[in-house]
Amino acid sequence: MQLERRSLPPGKRPALVLVDFSTGFTSPDCPLGGNFDAVVAQAARLLAAFREKDFPVCYTTVLYRDPAEAKVFRARVPALNLLAADGPWVAIDPRLAPQHGEPVFEKHWASGFFGTGLNAWLRAQGADAVVVTGLTTSGCVRATAVDALQHDFPVMVAREAVGDRDPPAHAANLHDLHAKYADVIGVDEVIALFAPRGAAV
Repeated sequence: MQLERRSLPPGKRPALVLVDFSTGFTSPDCPLGGNFDAVVAQAARLLAAFREKDFPVCYTTVLYRDPAEAKVFRARVPALNLLAADGPWVAIDPRLAPQHGEPVFEKHWASGFFGTGLNAWLRAQGADAVVVTGLTTSGCVRATAVDALQHDFPVMVAREAVGDRDPPAHAANLHDLHAKYADVIGVDEVIALFAPRGAAV
């Protein structure tokens, strides 16, 4: 039997969280990455829309400065060791480059909330909902979306602006997120939620 789920009001001041759009994930030249050009392009559309509305925008990136950081996670997924703070894979993809006042939260684990200042920053910005985009759907996107809910934010996941190296995992996780934790909706739908009535999307 399927549980009842309800879509929540999208809020009046949503924040856009761009999860791990670092070059280590957006470049197929990195073992952690893939060909996510279409995902990046859709995220760029959302980014432009949120900037136009002066809504909060922030980023996360996984990086490590010390061998002791997230040592169990890194032992399980050795490719994470490529994400050294002084390495080439931790900067945000230039196609989505942060502007002044758009923070990049450094994290060591999957969720953008765990061990970071993201929740405090969202509260300080007056955010009342979270739109999640990024890479990868089955990992850091899912963890961040679930944690956003656990911090009492209504959550939207922008369907075309998230991606995964494993297409079946991508589809399964979007299905599960929509069933329990978030509204998984299209980028056009997200933009339309906050567009003036009658405006073209």
